[in-house]
Amino acid sequence: MSEESSDTPSTPEAPAARPRRRLWWGLLGGTGVLLLAGYAAAVLLVGDTLPRGSSVAGVAVGGLTRDEAEERLEDRLAERADRPLDVVAGAGSAAFERQVAPADAGLSLDPGASVAQVAGGSRWSPAGLWGRLTGGADVDAVVDVDDETLDGLLSRIDDEVATEPVEGAVRLTRKGVRATDAEPGTGLDADGAREALVAAYPAETEVRLPLVDVAPAIDQDAVDRAVEEFADPALSGPVTISFQGSEVTLEPTEYARALVLEPEGGDLVPQLRPRALHSLLDTLVASDGEAPVDASVTLVRGKPQVVPGKPGVSYDRQQVDEAFLDLVVAPEGERTLDVAAAVVEPEFTTAEAEALGITERISSFTTYFPYAEYRNVNIGRAGELVDGTLVAPGETFSLNGTVGERTAENGFTEGFIISDGIFKEDLGGGVSQMATTVFNAAFFGGMTDVEHKPHSFYIDRYPVGREATVAWPVVDLQWRNDTPYGVLVQAVVEPSTPSSQGEATVSLYSTKYWDITSDTGPRYNLTSPATRILDTPDCYPNTGYGGFDIDVVRYWRKADSDVLERTETMKTTYTPSDTVICRPPGSLDDSGNGEGGNGSGGTGGNAED
Repeated sequence: MSEESSDTPSTPEAPAARPRRRLWWGLLGGTGVLLLAGYAAAVLLVGDTLPRGSSVAGVAVGGLTRDEAEERLEDRLAERADRPLDVVAGAGSAAFERQVAPADAGLSLDPGASVAQVAGGSRWSPAGLWGRLTGGADVDAVVDVDDETLDGLLSRIDDEVATEPVEGAVRLTRKGVRATDAEPGTGLDADGAREALVAAYPAETEVRLPLVDVAPAIDQDAVDRAVEEFADPALSGPVTISFQGSEVTLEPTEYARALVLEPEGGDLVPQLRPRALHSLLDTLVASDGEAPVDASVTLVRGKPQVVPGKPGVSYDRQQVDEAFLDLVVAPEGERTLDVAAAVVEPEFTTAEAEALGITERISSFTTYFPYAEYRNVNIGRAGELVDGTLVAPGETFSLNGTVGERTAENGFTEGFIISDGIFKEDLGGGVSQMATTVFNAAFFGGMTDVEHKPHSFYIDRYPVGREATVAWPVVDLQWRNDTPYGVLVQAVVEPSTPSSQGEATVSLYSTKYWDITSDTGPRYNLTSPATRILDTPDCYPNTGYGGFDIDVVRYWRKADSDVLERTETMKTTYTPSDTVICRPPGSLDDSGNGEGGNGSGGTGGNAED
């Protein structure tokens, strides 16, 4: 029996499968060709046009080619592109409100870039074809910006609308701390303004540009810190500098000008003005080996004021400079700086000057004198020397001791004096005018009369019975201050002119202790003048007048009291003022006789200024 082989050939149907597969592939290939042809036809039909329904700044450009779209944009937007912009920034007096041409703002349209926004992708891409057939939207026009022109416009606008910030500041003054609060300024927001202008162009004509706050370099926090940490403590009280035990106290009102707060890195930093500090210290101490300066009392706007004495001090100024800023902010009880120094104290100290108690004017007296240049010189010079004299309690004032010898070297010139009862020329003539004025100021100021001599004969420009003459060195005017207070003497001389009298005024300043009143009695024991005939070269003719006696009474009452404490009577005897007739020199014989008649004896006596 035969057996079948295992590798029998395939069934008869296998050869028929190949033609069927070829058919399917052919069908598919034909379809693809048809589709490609259709796609190509669609692309060719649509062409290189913009998506349907597209617009730029409201101008329809869908279905147009790029070139057509650009032309349409230029045509349709031309009017809008050239319209001025109504630009507004800021408000009030710092506002900017005016029309600006787009070109002046550096703005113009870019049609090509505007169209490119809606052109879609490649014409052969399915997405691009689909977009052209179904897409489209309204987009803004693309604005071309000339940065240099726009920046220039924004800078000019900022110059008009900007307000400077108020920088915080702190000043230390005699009246205390003066703080300036920080306030922001305003300026144009350049980035925001640029965006607003570009966004508005060309569709809108009104553009409001934004502003921003401009912060000050020194803000309010810096001001508050400076006041709290330095300024307030610095002026909280006096500081003391001790020069080897000789102390000077500086009040805030004095040293405030030596302190400043300077802006630095956003803060107010304390700084010392060394020259101002040294200037202040130089009013209190005589530094760098200078001699000490005595305290004094002077008049400031008519009021007595103690001028402190200054010890002579040698010290290291740099040591004071380096420590002073820390010293002024130290707490109470620690505001003293010890400085190594060599010190010489003044003979008359500030404490001694203050103890004099000179507080007010207690008397004043004025006399008048006719024009003569020698009087202006001599009375004026005597006044200069008397002015500012201090007379301590129990001390005696001497006019000769104060004015000194009347010499040319001492500032005096020749003038008329009284010598042997008649007028002569000598140095210092006229000083008795100052003596009389001082005497009356002392008389009514309650000073004790120690020595005074009236003129030998009466001169009618002086108060009768209350006047004094002087002559170096034997005739002096002296009075003693028997009050508990010191006395400051002020002398003021107004020169005479050919058309006006001169004035001499002497005032005493102290604390009022006595109220003085006075009575002047009648003239008595009248005497007649004699006649003298002289042939001396220095003879000056004179029309004589009689002499007399007179009494002046001074009444003493304590200040603000009606109780009469005592009375004082001064008797003055005035000799006659002789008539003088002058003859040519040498014309009289030794007996005094000559062709002019008989000579008469003089009254005698010492010379008087």
